Amino acid sequence: MSSAATAWADAERHLVRYGGGMFTPEIIERAAGSFVFTTDGRKILDFTSGQMSAILGHSHPEIVATVQRQVATLDHLYSGMLSRPVIDLARRLAGTLPAPLEKALLLTTGAESNEAALRMAKLVTGGHEVVSFARSWHGMTQAAASATYSAGRKGYGPAAPGNFAIPVPHTYRPDFTSADGSLDWRRQLDFAFDLIDAQSTGSLAACLVEPILSSGGVIEPPPGYFAALKGKCRERGMLLILDEAQTGLCRTGTWYAFERDGVVPDILTLSKTLGAGLPLAAVITSAEIEQEAYERGFLFFTTHVSDPLVAAVGNTVLDVLTRDRLDERARSLGAFLREGLLEIAARHPVVGDIRGRGLLAGLELVVDGETERSSDALGAQVTRRCLELGLHMNIVQLAGMGGVFRIAPPLTATEEELSLGLSILDEAIGEASAGL
Repeated sequence: MSSAATAWADAERHLVRYGGGMFTPEIIERAAGSFVFTTDGRKILDFTSGQMSAILGHSHPEIVATVQRQVATLDHLYSGMLSRPVIDLARRLAGTLPAPLEKALLLTTGAESNEAALRMAKLVTGGHEVVSFARSWHGMTQAAASATYSAGRKGYGPAAPGNFAIPVPHTYRPDFTSADGSLDWRRQLDFAFDLIDAQSTGSLAACLVEPILSSGGVIEPPPGYFAALKGKCRERGMLLILDEAQTGLCRTGTWYAFERDGVVPDILTLSKTLGAGLPLAAVITSAEIEQEAYERGFLFFTTHVSDPLVAAVGNTVLDVLTRDRLDERARSLGAFLREGLLEIAARHPVVGDIRGRGLLAGLELVVDGETERSSDALGAQVTRRCLELGLHMNIVQLAGMGGVFRIAPPLTATEEELSLGLSILDEAIGEASAGL
């Protein structure tokens, strides 16, 4: 048997299948920059930055050097001990954010950061009820999973009590409409909170949402929405928590996606992009909220809280983002990517919508442009063909959406690499749609 065949046999025998479907049918040997390389010698362009995390590309030389240096000197400590990388990263993160966000808790994953944020919000407010978007994804641990509605709710027993979903302000598929057929998001938001008020026991603690719903189909709420949402929170004594796991740290063309709206959250969670592929996450809040939580006995003591190894990586990530002005690069490359996607849409009627911001783009496939009818089979076919042609794509398949390609190349990608990906995607969509 070939090495790849042997590996697949071992995988089928010993690995738990955790993603609901099949693994990507390749065994990856190594990765560099915007590409991954298989054991069979194939070179595949990675249009997802790993799990939407490797914003500096794979095996970035400065990340490699940091890991080698730090692991040889100080990698892990007792969780109550501090190190310079941890203190430096907390200070530097505060420097990238508007007031009053200045207190940081360094953790490992996005789910863990959302657990900590919700735990803090519940303690500070005295409430326990949490509001999130109906297509949200915040993680797979208890509180985070209870606030996740895009997948994974059926078959696991009761979620945490007091979790409520509100409709997503989706301009391509509006549910509340104005006279001209456009989304009436103000009426939608008012209706949503009328329902929340009817269901709440008077114990509302937090609203946990993503500035751009990524796993929900790359849906970007319209300008003005988050200011109105924060107003709804204030009226009810709730804290607004923004989950910027995928949008934070320059991905959307600004350091943080919430900057577009001029709204500062009470608590911000970061993960994925902060570690550039390594497990690093953060919860950032105000001194006032941190003080209140501390006085009430806030407890989030975990094995890998404040680990120096990944904190050192986070400092290097900030170094590269700042020095290379990757926020500006994300804007320019994002415009280049969007133009290419619009050209694909013009050639192929099965492309229903192009959306997103910076280097987080979504392309939605439909089989009928007038009715916006979707097809899971079409999305799966395009995904398979892209991989055969040397492009790894991530497709979001949810009820009512045949498939939304979630495109998030590294911020270090070149225009030539983006052009290659666009060319492969164009070819795959053309071949798949020809049979409709």
